[in-house]
Amino acid sequence: METAAGGRSGRSPQGVVEGSRPSPSPPSPPSPPSPPSPPENDVERRRRRAQFLRDLTEARELRDRVQPRRAKAARLRHALRMRTFRW
Repeated sequence: METAAGGRSGRSPQGVVEGSRPSPSPPSPPSPPSPPSPPENDVERRRRRAQFLRDLTEARELRDRVQPRRAKAARLRHALRMRTFRW
């Protein structure tokens, strides 16, 4: 943003006055090393992964219900990709 005198104003492109930000806090001292955690149980990892995938699927279905136009466009794009891919 230019002023009438041709110089720059005191505002950044986002509209925040430069120099008005609080100074960054000093870095915290390093914490003592934590004891090594036991190796993750494979069953627990798979259980959490399955839960994550269920949540992801549920969120995708909710988005498709809430935004049917976007869901239709995504279905059409997927169909086009599948049609152009030759086995």
